[in-house]
Amino acid sequence: MSDLIKRNFLGMPVSGEIRQGFPRHDQNPVEELAPLLQALLDDPTITEFGWAQYTPYFNDGEVCEFSAGEVWVRTIEEVDTEEHEYDNYELSWDYHPSLGRESWEYRGEWPNREYVGLGYKGPDEERYHQVKALNAAIASGWYDTALLNAFGDHALVTVRKNGIEVESYEHD
Repeated sequence: MSDLIKRNFLGMPVSGEIRQGFPRHDQNPVEELAPLLQALLDDPTITEFGWAQYTPYFNDGEVCEFSAGEVWVRTIEEVDTEEHEYDNYELSWDYHPSLGRESWEYRGEWPNREYVGLGYKGPDEERYHQVKALNAAIASGWYDTALLNAFGDHALVTVRKNGIEVESYEHD
């Protein structure tokens, strides 16, 4: 905004050119997350789930903004063994070893190419879609203010049936 604006801040006059930033979109009430979380907590095959949330450190010229990342899920089938110990990246909801997945492919030639869904393959489509819905909500940005207030910045959030654990999260 190039016009000089007359403003005050806590009763003190502010002068100069005020540039409008990029306001965050309105936030949804945190209560809307409750049924999505409860669906996973009620599932007897899901032992824990969570996400990382943080403000990036890098500076590529864009403003670094807080956000919550993709949801990960551990089911009774991902029990840590001597042969394999799963980390959160391997348990990401969309490439999860025991939730199943939806497949997609491109069909046709450019410029009429289409991305076509091939359907779900796995043991429990309803469970998959419940996890997908929670991920869509958490990663959407619509609850970032509530998540930041509840769990803080640079946090790994782990939700279990008996409570929520927050650990410090190291990232690049």
